[in-house]
Amino acid sequence: MDSIDSIFPFALILCAGIFVQSAAGFAAGLLIVPALLWYGYTIPAAQCSLLVATIPQNLWGVWVLRESISVQRVVWPGIGRVSFLPLGMWTLQSMETLETDTIRQIVGGVVLAATVAIMVFRPKPREKLNPIWGLLAFPMSGFLQGLVGMGGPAMVFWTQAHDWGTRQVRAFLFAMYLVSIIPALGILYFFFGNRIIQPGLVTAALIPVLLLVTYFGLKFGTRLGRIRLRRVTLGLLLLMGLAGLAAPLFSRH
Repeated sequence: MDSIDSIFPFALILCAGIFVQSAAGFAAGLLIVPALLWYGYTIPAAQCSLLVATIPQNLWGVWVLRESISVQRVVWPGIGRVSFLPLGMWTLQSMETLETDTIRQIVGGVVLAATVAIMVFRPKPREKLNPIWGLLAFPMSGFLQGLVGMGGPAMVFWTQAHDWGTRQVRAFLFAMYLVSIIPALGILYFFFGNRIIQPGLVTAALIPVLLLVTYFGLKFGTRLGRIRLRRVTLGLLLLMGLAGLAAPLFSRH
């Protein structure tokens, strides 16, 4: 990332992911991580970029929805999520001996599985869930966040199973993302060292642009309609997941 030519695609991918996240309400990690991986970045670099890029968005969300945030509701899920970040990153470190196409296939498989689950999983909202679902959802979220930077779907499914209002759901997710950002960056640095510094700093320099993209994403999502935008986003994610699984075929040409 030593020239404008290399920074521009990097910035474009981040902007696209943040735009979709702002407009549709999900999919930043599902888009940014595989796209940066295809462009030649490692998963740790992509994770660091994603985490830094979402800091302003999550800070804004927590501040605006602060009256809907229950600290008691966030504490144990947050501990469960953060506790499994090291296991995910340790597994990721072990995966780095694999060929690039194999890593792309793993990421593509995660994207495809998450996308299909989002499309077909429709839990019936209820006031309380059996605690076992929380014991599954948040450690899984932390592990997948550490492994491939995509820990959101497990938490989204858990919130959808509650009879919460939109503000409560969004406040909970913003708070969960925010409380895990600093630990995730620290654990990333522990496992991967200076390799994550440059993409993190470049992403931090792009934050003013990403804030502008967030603004237009919110406007676009309102104008287009979340249902239509959700369909387009899910279609794009399906293509990216399938492309990841087919990575060896593409590399032969």
